Amino acid sequence: MLMRAAVLTGFHDPLEIREVEIDDPGPGEVRVRVRASGVCGSDLKAIDGKSPVVREPPFVLGHESAGEVESVGAGVTTVEPGDRVIIAMNGPCGHCRHCGAGRFHLCSDPARLRAVMGGEPRLRLAGREVRRFIGIGSFAEYAVVAETMCVKVPGTAPFAALCLLACGVVTGVGAVLNVARVRPGSSVLVVGCGGVGLNVIQGAVLAGATTIVAADVAERKLKLAERFGATHTLLAADLPRQVGELVRGGTDYAFDVTGVPGVLTEAFAATQPGGTTVMVGSPPAGRPVELDPGLLFASRRLMGTQGGDAAPHRDLPMLAGLYLRGRLDLDGLVSERLPLDAVNEAVTHAREGAVARTVITF
Repeated sequence: MLMRAAVLTGFHDPLEIREVEIDDPGPGEVRVRVRASGVCGSDLKAIDGKSPVVREPPFVLGHESAGEVESVGAGVTTVEPGDRVIIAMNGPCGHCRHCGAGRFHLCSDPARLRAVMGGEPRLRLAGREVRRFIGIGSFAEYAVVAETMCVKVPGTAPFAALCLLACGVVTGVGAVLNVARVRPGSSVLVVGCGGVGLNVIQGAVLAGATTIVAADVAERKLKLAERFGATHTLLAADLPRQVGELVRGGTDYAFDVTGVPGVLTEAFAATQPGGTTVMVGSPPAGRPVELDPGLLFASRRLMGTQGGDAAPHRDLPMLAGLYLRGRLDLDGLVSERLPLDAVNEAVTHAREGAVARTVITF
């Protein structure tokens, strides 16, 4: 069947709205009618040729998405046509060494690794194969994905909110709850208050942190940070000194959501002895990070995370439930809703940092 999709035909070029042929779902696959897809910083990296999983166009971008099951392939048992689903960024196999240890985000199943690099060929444009970003490609009317990537959700939440759970929310909240495991009553520093950083702040609130310091170079983002639970805000400069003036000795936890190596260095130095720093944003590959080894002797820890170390079928329904009970603000993250035809406008707004999230709605 034919569908409309936003196709990356060349790095640094605007996305093109084209008619793309999409296959029926194969064994173990599901075709989802996409209802909403957030515009994420990872999509911008792909456009700029800086994504390790987009080696050569053409690609259909988009991954932070939710929709309705349209059809299923042979052997699919967990979802059926009409089900409302979030499309998870990964579908762990459940039986490899990492999955057996509960580290689903590190699943080493070859099929999952192929999906991350674009997945099996399911799309064509004028006879030419088109890859899907992270095996999804949700800047399109439909997406064919593995059954394990489809997470059923309650029938009352709007898709524009639900889609954000797939990436920005689970990454930010998961960094707090799954990775750092922030303790109640502790102090937290969050550097970078974009879509993911705001969810780190929400995660810190959920964890019971009592001091939440938000830092960014854009003052307008700090206003948003206060809405989502920051108790203090800083214009990011000389973080160890500024944070030390607010929290004697530094914070218990720090989260760098910028992906800038020098910022990670400062965030690490802004924690107190015994503190934990989590690298949420991903620095460019091959760029070294400088750390004062003397700080490590004081039992400070540096940790990384991939998608909030999430187990999709555990974490996404939990987050959806928190939203429905009013404990997680998703509506406030949606700065604007735009149609697929305005996807390049959405990309521009994301680059300018003028929005928490733009959502493409269908």
